[in-house]
Amino acid sequence: MRDIQGWINVYKPINISSFKVIDKIKKKYSIKKIGHAGTLDPLAEGVLPIALGKATKLIPYINDNLKVYNFTIKWGSQTSTDDSAGKVIFSSEILPTSEEIKKKMKYFIGLFPQVPPNVSAVKIDGERAYKLVRKNKSFEIKSKEVFVKNLQLVKHNIKNTSFKIECGKGFYVRSLARDLAIKLNTFGHILSLERVKVGKFHKDGSILLDDLLKIGQRHKEINCIKSTISMLDDILAYEIVDNEDIKNLSFGRSIKIDDKNFIKSQSTSLDKKLVFLSNKGDIVSIGKLVGNLFKPNKILI
Repeated sequence: MRDIQGWINVYKPINISSFKVIDKIKKKYSIKKIGHAGTLDPLAEGVLPIALGKATKLIPYINDNLKVYNFTIKWGSQTSTDDSAGKVIFSSEILPTSEEIKKKMKYFIGLFPQVPPNVSAVKIDGERAYKLVRKNKSFEIKSKEVFVKNLQLVKHNIKNTSFKIECGKGFYVRSLARDLAIKLNTFGHILSLERVKVGKFHKDGSILLDDLLKIGQRHKEINCIKSTISMLDDILAYEIVDNEDIKNLSFGRSIKIDDKNFIKSQSTSLDKKLVFLSNKGDIVSIGKLVGNLFKPNKILI
């Protein structure tokens, strides 16, 4: 019997870290290997993809997917954490109008440099930034290029504005609140933050953490595990059934496949430098295709 592997689409509540979520699941169901894709801050809620078993090797491919958030900015104050958990460090009487906000939003569409919050998991000389903050050490975080596909103003009142954003890997919504406010000659921080989508993981198909922990005592009783291939978006995949091929792959050997039989190809931009092989719905290898020869880079058998 194959070890448990696959994905669980967990809805993380507020006031708990992403690490604590997987720790609770791991202890409840005695799962040896578990991980999550895309960290959510303790004060954020929403979709948290959980990888079980060898699916943890696929986390980088989930992290590359676009993510969708609903969030609210409170105007007039900036905090030490850029959300409501921190202390107010700057304040202003200026409260922007919806028209002013919409004019400045254009600066945050497409590719642009962004500096992550000081209280973040970014590493500075090998140590997490939030740990340096706790030690009262001074440091500087370099900007990095981020991507925003869509940014919409959903609702506005005098002190708060709600938005919806679709963004790429490594994007910090807290930094957006800080930077957008500065563009508006005021200060701002995140009042609420909800992630509603990560690639093929949607809020509507998620399970509440408390409900997951009530299902049973053994991982065989978890009825919401998705196959490893089902949650990978926009990939080239090939289903193998021959036992000899599976055996050869397990030893890291190349195998011949017919590239006409790819089971999934949603994008014309996909090339054969990244190919996934599956067996009964689970990814068994990741590699590249040279002619009709598949050369494995990662083995998940």
